[in-house]
Amino acid sequence: MRGPTGKRVATGLVTALIMMLLGPLAGLLWAWTSPEVTYVIFRGDTYLADPESQAPIGTDIRFALIVLVAGAICGGAAYLAGGRGNDIALLLGLAAGGVLAGVLAWRTGHMIGLDEFRAAVRAAADRERVTGVAELRARGPLVFWAVAAVGVYGVLELFVRRLPARDGGDLGAGEPDEVGGTQLDLQSAPTGGDVDRREG
Repeated sequence: MRGPTGKRVATGLVTALIMMLLGPLAGLLWAWTSPEVTYVIFRGDTYLADPESQAPIGTDIRFALIVLVAGAICGGAAYLAGGRGNDIALLLGLAAGGVLAGVLAWRTGHMIGLDEFRAAVRAAADRERVTGVAELRARGPLVFWAVAAVGVYGVLELFVRRLPARDGGDLGAGEPDEVGGTQLDLQSAPTGGDVDRREG
């Protein structure tokens, strides 16, 4: 695929790919910063040791904040790096890449320590406590990365106007220019000698 269409498709794909690569990194950060959630084992099943604990909610909130910040950064970077005519491709890349990055962040963070947690649950006796892994209980934050990226890009597009491409050449005689909101015709002014001859 060649021409402007092929370039736009490539722009969207590269945008989505870069965001997907950032997803696992965000997942590692989520797993590292999530509060510990303690479970009690009873007949092989896991239950929250403290049903009133705010740790599960804190885990969801941390994930939401991480992907929102990541999405906002991606949206701003795409706007600054993108040129005119690439808006649709960039927005599609941000939307698709943001959703995939959010899913990858969730799965990566959840997988950290999951095998050890399952082994501890199998080996634990009744009423024994084990520490769980990062778990996202609300699925809504999975699209926050995409929403933040597209939202920031749209806000910048509305309130920050890109400068038009500059013309490298100088305006010559007879070319229109704008001064004070009106167009002027820049004609070559007659020389003083020509004026004297006309008056003579």
